[in-house]
Amino acid sequence: MDHATILVVDDDREIANAIEKLLTFEGYKVIKAYNGLEALDALVTNDVQLILLDIMMPKLDGLSTTLKIREKKNIPIIILSAKSEDSDKILGLSMGADDYVTKPFNPQELVARVKSQLRRYMYLGDMRSSNNSSLLVVGGLSLNRETKEFKVDGVPVKLTPTEFKIMELLMSNPGIVFSAEKIYERVWQEEAHSVENTVMVHIRRIREKIEINPKEPKYLKVVWGIGYKIEKC
Repeated sequence: MDHATILVVDDDREIANAIEKLLTFEGYKVIKAYNGLEALDALVTNDVQLILLDIMMPKLDGLSTTLKIREKKNIPIIILSAKSEDSDKILGLSMGADDYVTKPFNPQELVARVKSQLRRYMYLGDMRSSNNSSLLVVGGLSLNRETKEFKVDGVPVKLTPTEFKIMELLMSNPGIVFSAEKIYERVWQEEAHSVENTVMVHIRRIREKIEINPKEPKYLKVVWGIGYKIEKC
């Protein structure tokens, strides 16, 4: 994990350089880009395991860049932005980002978020239930821990690393209700503080991908006031 390559995308070169120094010190290889178009080019020519992406950039902003990346790749994306409002965070997550860090950021927090995302992406199979089978099946849903494939009724569905991890947790425990805080602690592997919106956005995105009618879900159910579960089938 310490040899992972991270793409840092920020039009403020001082911030990009500061992040590069911070991550290089931690043992990561860093590639820099200064707008969304440069970022997309960098992904074509480099094997990248994580992206730190500013929102406000020229030529192609961070949210549009996230959408473009998600068309082809599921590598973790952490949004960097001076905007701290919940609506902006939710928008970033809705576009397919895995996490969100507000500027100015604490260096230790940024490194912790990076390590958490890389751990989940590079070792997706590390969360084990009492059932150690690599294949989880609930009704028409199937999740393969070894190949990292997820299918609905035999049809492959692209999940981000975070979405995959949430489904792995819930499918390992069908019928069990997990609160948003418990999901966050198990998936993000850090303490949960005001995480309901973050988890809710990811749940909504998963539903849009796996349910015929997301408003009347067959599999991914809300237990109002308590949390979320995968229905036994």
